[in-house]
Amino acid sequence: MQSNSKLNLFDLTVIVVSLVIGMGIFKTPASIAAKSGTETIFYSAWLIGGLMALVGALIFAEIGTRLPVVGAYYKVFSYAYHPAVGFTVNILILISNAASLAVVTLIGAEYCSDLLFGKQMGFAFNVGLSVLAVGIFFVVNLLGLKTSSRTQNVLMLVKVGLILVLISALAAGTQVTPHGYSTDPVRTYDGSNGWLLLVISMVAVSFTYGGYQQTINFGAEVNKAGTLQKGIFIGIIIVVLLYLTVNYAYVQVIGYQPMKNATSIGALLFEAWFGKIGAKLFDFAMFISVLAYVNILLMSNPRVMYAMAQDGVLPRLFSYQHPRTQALVPGLIVFSATTIIVTFFGKGVDNILGFSIFLDSMGFITCAIALLLLRRRGVNNALVQPGLITRLIPALVVFFVLAYTVVATAVVLDNWKAAVTGVVLLVLFVGVYFVGQQSQQHPGDKLEY
Repeated sequence: MQSNSKLNLFDLTVIVVSLVIGMGIFKTPASIAAKSGTETIFYSAWLIGGLMALVGALIFAEIGTRLPVVGAYYKVFSYAYHPAVGFTVNILILISNAASLAVVTLIGAEYCSDLLFGKQMGFAFNVGLSVLAVGIFFVVNLLGLKTSSRTQNVLMLVKVGLILVLISALAAGTQVTPHGYSTDPVRTYDGSNGWLLLVISMVAVSFTYGGYQQTINFGAEVNKAGTLQKGIFIGIIIVVLLYLTVNYAYVQVIGYQPMKNATSIGALLFEAWFGKIGAKLFDFAMFISVLAYVNILLMSNPRVMYAMAQDGVLPRLFSYQHPRTQALVPGLIVFSATTIIVTFFGKGVDNILGFSIFLDSMGFITCAIALLLLRRRGVNNALVQPGLITRLIPALVVFFVLAYTVVATAVVLDNWKAAVTGVVLLVLFVGVYFVGQQSQQHPGDKLEY
């Protein structure tokens, strides 16, 4: 894949931040407070999650360095293991991402209707606005990587600015009482269940920190060597600092006990500054978050489909690029259309996405181990700069694999049906791969640049 528009360090950093910071940080801290039992466990979960993300950034930075190709999140599985593994994992991720994006756009439409009309406008309005949002960013991405990247830069600068407003509520010197609560169970620390509460809390925390692994899909489109590594690491540092600080703000402004299962905790921090109008400003913040999420998924996912088409595990059509903009038109059309179709099923789709946390954990584990296989085979050793971090990578991989094994185990303990669903789908799509390929040989068995 040739691209006339290259990503610089700022662009890549924004992509990393965009892939990680979605809507979760505006909601999950309340549910994590309900699971953690104590402030110490609450903060420990976020700190450990941040450490896991930093270690993951170092691991994926080296993977991206060794595989500087479009759609590297597919390539790493295909080359290190087998094209069937790359196909299965990435097809499930594509389906999950399309469904997740549909759900997020519908939620964003609800915030927009409240912002504009002060009430919910109903299903037709929500679907129409969701389709419009996907359609707009479909066109943006058709115009090419530079246009979509610059659009993402603007959206993320606004979004990060709004998170900084949340953090600044610390200076307001006031405490805000929640207006409502969810009905999810609240766990209590009994003096002996601290480790259990920490592990359960880590499920949602690790999910909130996830997404940065998709950055390696842009490895062939950076402007110079080293941009990918620096972008991933700087982006994760920014995310960790923002997450830790905004969680501290939540606890100080709302209170740890009142925050447990509180709804609209982000709006509460806006109220600390702006009073009742703060809720309207928060609606705007959430809508911007949705737009940024739409654009980044439309940027990333067609690149995975391109890589799979290059290896012959998807129809060759998906490797087509527009001759002028280099936009991946077929992938954009299919991913956008899938998202739009799913919107008509409503938010109920979100109920089938619980298995995605389990699959993400499995993906992290197998990807980290794949790095050791790439090292053993000497793949692009010359591109990796020697140093302390490089020497520490094997130990970091062990830590990372163990950490996500714990997270995957926690998913099984908390929701075994989600884990079983993930395993069944994995087996199903492995079967689909072998039926579809019928023992054909593909270039996925070796790397080509």
